[in-house]
Amino acid sequence: MPDRLVRLTRWLSDARQRLAQAAAAGQQAAPPGGAPGALPPADVASATDGSNPPSDGLVPEPVAPVLRPVPPPPADSPELRPPDQHSVPRVVRDAADWSWRLIVIAAAVAGVGWLAWELRVVIFPLVAGLLLAAGLQPLVRRLCAAGWRRGPAAAVVFVAFLLVVVGSLTLVGNAVGGQFQDVVDQAEEGLQEVRNWLTGPPFRIDEAQLDGYIDRAVAVFQDDSSVTEQAATAATVAIEILVGLALALFALIFFLYDGERIWTWLVRLFPARARARAAAAGDVAWLTLGQYIRGTVLVALFDAVAITVLLFILQVPLALPLGVLVFFGAFVPLIGAFVTGTVAVLVALVTQGLLIAIVVLAGLIVVQQIESNIFQPFILGRMVRIHPLAVAVAVAIGTLAGSIIGAIIAVPIVALVNTVGSYLASTRERSGPAPPG
Repeated sequence: MPDRLVRLTRWLSDARQRLAQAAAAGQQAAPPGGAPGALPPADVASATDGSNPPSDGLVPEPVAPVLRPVPPPPADSPELRPPDQHSVPRVVRDAADWSWRLIVIAAAVAGVGWLAWELRVVIFPLVAGLLLAAGLQPLVRRLCAAGWRRGPAAAVVFVAFLLVVVGSLTLVGNAVGGQFQDVVDQAEEGLQEVRNWLTGPPFRIDEAQLDGYIDRAVAVFQDDSSVTEQAATAATVAIEILVGLALALFALIFFLYDGERIWTWLVRLFPARARARAAAAGDVAWLTLGQYIRGTVLVALFDAVAITVLLFILQVPLALPLGVLVFFGAFVPLIGAFVTGTVAVLVALVTQGLLIAIVVLAGLIVVQQIESNIFQPFILGRMVRIHPLAVAVAVAIGTLAGSIIGAIIAVPIVALVNTVGSYLASTRERSGPAPPG
């Protein structure tokens, strides 16, 4: 009798443990139609009511519970997704991800622009020296290929450039000095004609009212405080121009002589695995910059020569200085040559009359159309490869950010970014994604 009680106690303890294990497993995968951890009714009954005959006819043998497999829920089941991911649309999440990245990029660009503007006395001359070096570098390479050493070749090209600039300014100064008095006399007569034109039909402006406008304009220029402020501003600008000019020439000679070693040193600042691509991208950028500068010089020469010849034919005074002004203005794409050309129209108006001024304006428009539709697409189209709208936006932003200097360097910067970005994207596609880390 005691033996039977011991065996029965052990059997009940074993059955209790098996039921507990089955309940724990059922909490992880509940069978359909029942509570988690529950056994099928027949299995529970067989485990507890002793329906299975015992091996010795006294105590029933314990029966292991039968667990039925339950398929896992699908991956996109709402129970497996965090509530914040299926409550916010994916488009909104992507827009938020891109928004903070764009904000960081815009802040970085704004910071760089602010720093460049604060250091404009240094940055602008360095950029000017770099642009000039990009245009003059092929001459140095040709002299080196002909057997010249690097130093003498760079010195010869630098001195030749200075002689061309000084000679051009001398010719302009002589032309202005020789025709200045004639221009003043003709301007007085022209202004009187303009006055008669404004007071006559169709404008019919009252002479007293016109004299009042002129007197107020003269009073502004003759105001002592205004003159003092303008003199101080002019002195500051003159000092900045002289310092910038000296720094630009100093940078130019070093870029011509030692530009390759300077670039090699800059490439070493990149991580080791990125140096090859950085060096190749720099070569592409330098080639694009040189082509842009040389192409712009050709377009500017066409504008200047065409306007100068037209002014000589029409016997407009200061034809050569006005042509030089148009040449420098052409370095601002789209609008530079036309804006500086309007000075020639005004000179023609006050010296030769309205008819000659209209002819000069028509000639200026024709020259601009030839430049925009023939020379620019043929010479600069393959080098820059950016849309005219992008050029116009770049010029506008550059003018607002950096005045004339900003307008001149805006398009080369856009061209460099476009070329280098396209090159890096093409090399990434050919070589595949970069390794992690």
